Amino acid sequence: MPPFVPAAELSQAFYVEVVRPHLSGEPHGAALLGRGSDVLGYDSERSTDHGWGPRLLVFVDDNVAEIEARLSAQLPESFRGWPVRFGWDEVPATHHVTVSPLRAWLVDYLGVDALEGMGVVDWLLTPQQRLLGVVAGAVYADASGELARVRQTLAWYPDQIWRWLLGCQWHRLAQEEAFVARAAEVGDASGSAVTAARLVRDLMRLALLLGRRYSPYQKWLGTAFGRSQQRDGLLAHLGATLAATETARREEALGRAYLSVAGRHNAVGLTEPVEASLRDYHDRPAKVLMADRFADACFATVTDPVLRALPPVGAVDQVVDSTDVLEQPTRYRRLAALYA
Repeated sequence: MPPFVPAAELSQAFYVEVVRPHLSGEPHGAALLGRGSDVLGYDSERSTDHGWGPRLLVFVDDNVAEIEARLSAQLPESFRGWPVRFGWDEVPATHHVTVSPLRAWLVDYLGVDALEGMGVVDWLLTPQQRLLGVVAGAVYADASGELARVRQTLAWYPDQIWRWLLGCQWHRLAQEEAFVARAAEVGDASGSAVTAARLVRDLMRLALLLGRRYSPYQKWLGTAFGRSQQRDGLLAHLGATLAATETARREEALGRAYLSVAGRHNAVGLTEPVEASLRDYHDRPAKVLMADRFADACFATVTDPVLRALPPVGAVDQVVDSTDVLEQPTRYRRLAALYA
């Protein structure tokens, strides 16, 4: 195999040198969007062993079947040493130039035509990893400007939804923050460690939310978090939490992490300042943040009547983490009943 180059770079060259000349001046968009490490820019040499190679989305409004057939017939067998037709697992080998109207692709990938706008429930039903697949990939052509428009629409949550999601994420922490000490108190060292790891994950996702960054799927959560700004030592505190084998050290490291995220919350300024301090969990010997104080501060700034009427369950990927749900729009859209 030739030397590794990131897929975004390979696909751009593939578009310019191979695909664009066969479009005969047809107005179109072209991009590397959707699923995969390569869309997020996290692909590496290891990625090339499994379903990796030049791929492209071509967006046209008319003559879809004719353009698709023309391209399929004229694509080469390889490009810069990489096979153009490849498969993986049970997926047969084929080329990966997908021709589609943009609106149809959005409905297939997100479950909603975001060019028509996103209602409150549309936002809540769309996993962050799916939003990221639209806004994080590379765009090589955009004759109509619609790609730019939909990416601008999806770039980040509307203000009211952001505030509500932050409140829900703080609420998740509040539900379990006392369990690290409680499990250890009854001799359940494994339960204490597992709970701490869950809280670390939720703190990472909360920190990304505070920083206006969508969380990717689980494989890349740590990578995305690690590449964000960490001037307050949060990354080190979370690492110490995971590495700790003694309850006291685990609780101390987790407490420092709570204080770091609390500081970030106050720095963002969406709510009135909330005192960033640890305290006993009621009369029990567990040092916690009492995170619902931050959740309540967020909810107090939510004025949207739809959001105010909902229980604090959060968006679909705060409710479930099953890949078989979050990767299937027809499945996660069925959870609209949560927001009825």
